[in-house]
Amino acid sequence: MKMESRLAQIGSIEEPVTGAVSFPVYQATAFRHPKLGQSTGFDYARTKSPTRKVLEEAIAVLESGDAGFACSSGMAALQTIFAYFSQGDHLIVSLDLYGGTYRLLEKIMARFGVTSTYVDTNDFDALEGAFQSNTKGILIETPTNPLMMITDLEQVCAWAKQKGIVSIVDNTLLTPFLQRPIELGADIVIHSATKYLGGHNDVLAGLIVTKGKELSEQMAFLHNSIGAVLGPQDSWLLMRGMKTLALRMERHEANATAIARYLLTHPLIDEVYYPALESHPGYAVQNKQSSGNTGIFSFKVKDARLVEPVLRHIRLIAFAESLGGVESLMTYPAVQTHADIPLEIRQKVGVDDRLLRFSVGIEHVDDLIADLGHALEQAQAELEGGGN
Repeated sequence: MKMESRLAQIGSIEEPVTGAVSFPVYQATAFRHPKLGQSTGFDYARTKSPTRKVLEEAIAVLESGDAGFACSSGMAALQTIFAYFSQGDHLIVSLDLYGGTYRLLEKIMARFGVTSTYVDTNDFDALEGAFQSNTKGILIETPTNPLMMITDLEQVCAWAKQKGIVSIVDNTLLTPFLQRPIELGADIVIHSATKYLGGHNDVLAGLIVTKGKELSEQMAFLHNSIGAVLGPQDSWLLMRGMKTLALRMERHEANATAIARYLLTHPLIDEVYYPALESHPGYAVQNKQSSGNTGIFSFKVKDARLVEPVLRHIRLIAFAESLGGVESLMTYPAVQTHADIPLEIRQKVGVDDRLLRFSVGIEHVDDLIADLGHALEQAQAELEGGGN
């Protein structure tokens, strides 16, 4: 069955009693036992609940994994995965990554003796240099957030297997509709499902998918023990959003590509970071391992003084954090999503005070270009007029 059909049919044939094509929200936290020693398969909602079960089975199938786990947020999903590691373990992590992941690793996991080294995961010399005798895992973002760096997953996951370490891939920006890391050798896939999978800026959720019986059993234990699970109402909202994922991702990509090309020749723009552009260094690898591109990209204005007026003058595009919803959002990573990353690290990677991140929605592309063009024009006029 094609991906589009799998997505549209999530939960539609799972309810055997009434035949409801929209799977019900089971609000129950406790479930009756038929008799002593017997169970319906549901005992307590933290361990398993009917609505969440349908979602978890769906994401496992979509990502070609063996088990899925729905968590209360993307960060809760990360914490659940990181609990797999022990005091004294070391992780290799993508150099350019979401600031919240860096915060969790450096401000919390480091306190429990789990250390991290950040490298360009396409640089095998850097990977070998970062590898230690206590290295137990590698966490890869591809594309990275916010600079859209691409990692060759097949090569790096093969390297991880050769080293005997767990490979974890954050697939938030591409979703299983466009990229399936487990098919390329990854052991674990993670999503901030708040983003493209939910797609409507109305549900907070995280998803984990594992490959392999032992790893799946260990993750099930951690998921149940930590208990940061997704509630039934949010599970239902997420499934509803995922039904239209294919349509939305196609529109996100078409809009983002058109706007990125528009900015590429704009006189106020220095650089555009988007792997759909032939000039992007990861263009060939992205085309090899993915069937399309995400709807988010970043760009640098020529003068940092343009940032504030651009954000003030956009109207259709909202100045807001997050990404992946049907509404277009623009973010200033240096003071928002990546503020927890130390200045020297941000500057080394390229997340400076001229960088803006654009999550392109599904509005008409002409309206988005007009809004962005007007904001840039107004910002330039203010700059040239001394702010008047």
